[in-house]
Amino acid sequence: MELLTFDNLIAFITLSGLEIVLGIDNVVYIAILCGKLPENQRAKARFWGLALAMGMRIALLFCIDWLAKMTTPLFAISVIGHPFEPSVRDLVLGIGGLVLMIKAVLEMHHQVESPQNATQPSAKRAAVSMVLAQICLMDIIFSIDSVITAVGMAKNLTVMVSAIILAVLVMMIFAGSVSRLIERHPTLKTLALSFLVLIGAGLILESVHIPFPKGAIYFTMAFSLVIEMINLKVRAKANAKK
Repeated sequence: MELLTFDNLIAFITLSGLEIVLGIDNVVYIAILCGKLPENQRAKARFWGLALAMGMRIALLFCIDWLAKMTTPLFAISVIGHPFEPSVRDLVLGIGGLVLMIKAVLEMHHQVESPQNATQPSAKRAAVSMVLAQICLMDIIFSIDSVITAVGMAKNLTVMVSAIILAVLVMMIFAGSVSRLIERHPTLKTLALSFLVLIGAGLILESVHIPFPKGAIYFTMAFSLVIEMINLKVRAKANAKK
């Protein structure tokens, strides 16, 4: 079969890995939102949140022609003497990045102002449907880059869909562990929120065509996480000696 070729296999493996990496921000965002739900509803919300992410990405793949039009400039303006031609994609990424930053900063403010309740369910809990609606809206933002990456790396639609399904299944497996880790350690939640601020800033920069390598974001996230895990180990040993 034409599908079972060496080139398609390499594209599938590479694309699956990239989709998993690109999905990290999605997992962190879902973990933060699901933390606002009662404990018995979090697993359900994480599952459907990631299922929506997968459905969004696959739906966009079947609209490749429409997706290509999203990069067509809508108009041209001059910003501080520099020409700027925003497209629909630019506007979506810019608005989405701004919303993500605002939401993360407000959540951090709540955590600082009410530290004793930072890891506990709030009295005014959001319904699962409201959380899923917020996840769905941000999935649109995260899906655009994910799908554009898929289209650029693979030419076979079946390979692209298979890679996205595999990546989301991997995220589903680890989403629960990530969420529980964030819920148990308030400092990790603050770190996760700072990641969302960084990701939002990256989206805004990308929307105005300012080069900002995503690798730098993921390296910063990984490095900060390693340092924080070491800090948690040190604090745990210090508390054990008391």
